[in-house]
Amino acid sequence: MTDVREGRRGRLTRNPYAEIFRIPGAWRFSAAGVIGRVQMSMYGLGTVLLVAGGTGRYGVAGAVAAAGSLGSACCAPQAAKLADRHGQRVVLRPLVTAFAVTVAALIAAVELHTPVWVLFIPAVLSGASMPSLGSMVRARWNNLLAGSPQLHTAFSFESVADELVFVLGPAVVTVLSTELFPAAGLLVATAACVAGVLWFVAQRATEPPPGGVPIRSTSQERPHRRGLAAPALIVLVPVYVFLGAMFASIDLSTVGFAQHFGHKALAGLILGTYALGSATGGLWYGSRAWRSPIERRFAITLALTVTGVATFWVQPSLLTLVPVIYLSGMTIAPTLIAGFSLVQAQARPGRGTEALTWLSTGIAVGVATGSSVVGFVIDAHGPRAGYVFAASCGAACLLICLAGLRWLRER
Repeated sequence: MTDVREGRRGRLTRNPYAEIFRIPGAWRFSAAGVIGRVQMSMYGLGTVLLVAGGTGRYGVAGAVAAAGSLGSACCAPQAAKLADRHGQRVVLRPLVTAFAVTVAALIAAVELHTPVWVLFIPAVLSGASMPSLGSMVRARWNNLLAGSPQLHTAFSFESVADELVFVLGPAVVTVLSTELFPAAGLLVATAACVAGVLWFVAQRATEPPPGGVPIRSTSQERPHRRGLAAPALIVLVPVYVFLGAMFASIDLSTVGFAQHFGHKALAGLILGTYALGSATGGLWYGSRAWRSPIERRFAITLALTVTGVATFWVQPSLLTLVPVIYLSGMTIAPTLIAGFSLVQAQARPGRGTEALTWLSTGIAVGVATGSSVVGFVIDAHGPRAGYVFAASCGAACLLICLAGLRWLRER
């Protein structure tokens, strides 16, 4: 393992992405991670469409989906802590089994028209057992490339993959649930999760060794077990919650905006342009070696992202929105990359996966919350108001970031 790391330290190559995937087993666990975390962007909306299709009540559907998000927010960091301590394979296999069983129970409860209160039980349990693979993939990259500039490239690739998953996943689940049957989206998301996780845990050679075992020998290390997994989390978790709400608001507002001009079918293309901009910016950002401090890059790219979103509501037509949304998207992945890099640099010994999971959890909670709130805003005041709400979430992100810069600087 040391030879692998030492052989890849130094300057980034002309094609750094090709270089990191030459590491034995790297493309396998990365590809498995992408497949296995597709459900993160499909689960909430898939639950809404399932419950709404079975009950005809969108209010109930939103509440059930929110219960699942609450279960995930409470349990995902704890599952990551166990993975740090006992190993990813030991934790993921029973977790994904529980996830599949509880999603099946939720679908059965809807199909059998059980009382509404019954739906909340499998929703909470499925959310609590939903694997958070993004942080575990990054933990593997960190295990292979710690101390190498190529870790920046690997994190960049994973952030681009995350962005594509969160943009394309909702579109896929909507098509499946509306064109086939209400449970189709959730079923496909669960099947992808199970397949991805099983493939991921089969890659034993790249799994980080279990660590983070409680240490009794020195009193100095005990606070690391009890406190935050990384000091930056006190700032970045709320930032990522508002980022998730901003992304969800942009998605729904774009659908409403396209519908307002009589071209609802183009909403998916416009959001795809947003994802393309993010992928372009992320791949470029990850191919360069940066000397400026990570926290400065995070603040700058976040400010640029928010500034771009603040212009959406004034766009006169879809024709002007497309180039603006592409240019705005170019700073999203660099922002997420810098955030994950900050946490990785500050993570307490043996708590890297837990620290990274808090960010994934934050953005997932934000997506669920933002989807619920912005729907009422759009219904009451139209899609431009939805874009204003998205910009407000972005402004909250930036204010929190600037107010907490001292925590981001800590090493």
